[in-house]
Amino acid sequence: MSPKDLTAIYRLLWKQYGPQHWWPAETPFEVIVGAILTQNTAWKNVETAIQGLKKKRLLSPRKMTEVSSSVLARVIRPAGYFNVKARRLKHFLLFLRQRYKGDLKTLLKRSIGPLREALLSVNGIGPETADSIVLYAAHKPIFVVDAYTRRIFSRLGFLGGEESYGEIQAVFMKALPKQTTLFNEYHALIVAHGKNTCAARHPRCSRCSLERLCEYAEGRRPS
Repeated sequence: MSPKDLTAIYRLLWKQYGPQHWWPAETPFEVIVGAILTQNTAWKNVETAIQGLKKKRLLSPRKMTEVSSSVLARVIRPAGYFNVKARRLKHFLLFLRQRYKGDLKTLLKRSIGPLREALLSVNGIGPETADSIVLYAAHKPIFVVDAYTRRIFSRLGFLGGEESYGEIQAVFMKALPKQTTLFNEYHALIVAHGKNTCAARHPRCSRCSLERLCEYAEGRRPS
């Protein structure tokens, strides 16, 4: 993918959806919690779980550390896989306490490489979650790749479908200016397009701003 291709796609998505104001959170810690909870579930379920945490006044590193895993699991139940995700939150909190004395600001001040490496060392945090934290909580320029990215750009013919997370990320990082705001908005627009138009089973190609660029849509047009 060339810079020209990616810029053109970004502009078309922006025209279709407008600014996304993502990530919807009041604090960096809320971003981190959301990034962990959103694994394998819809965002609306995460929102419900986060509202539950706020209602119980647990949405801070100290409060969440103090509460038991079983209580935490009950509160985040709407996010699904709640026992697993409670353990992952506890793993992150333990890491934060042992490595940074519970100081989230110190962690997030680290440069991109060391910060990402540190996050990936936490049990239950993979590349997408780590990069979401780097981009949206630490406000550092790294491109987040997700299933929507793979689906959309495979249908556009830019990906073969077998590329690794790192290979896809490298394409975007090389072609685009390293700007936090751009990476933030581009990823959010990809998510909006994947959810609202370029669906997995029943894509709405007729309403797609990228339809004329899309090899997948080409095969669906009447001859």
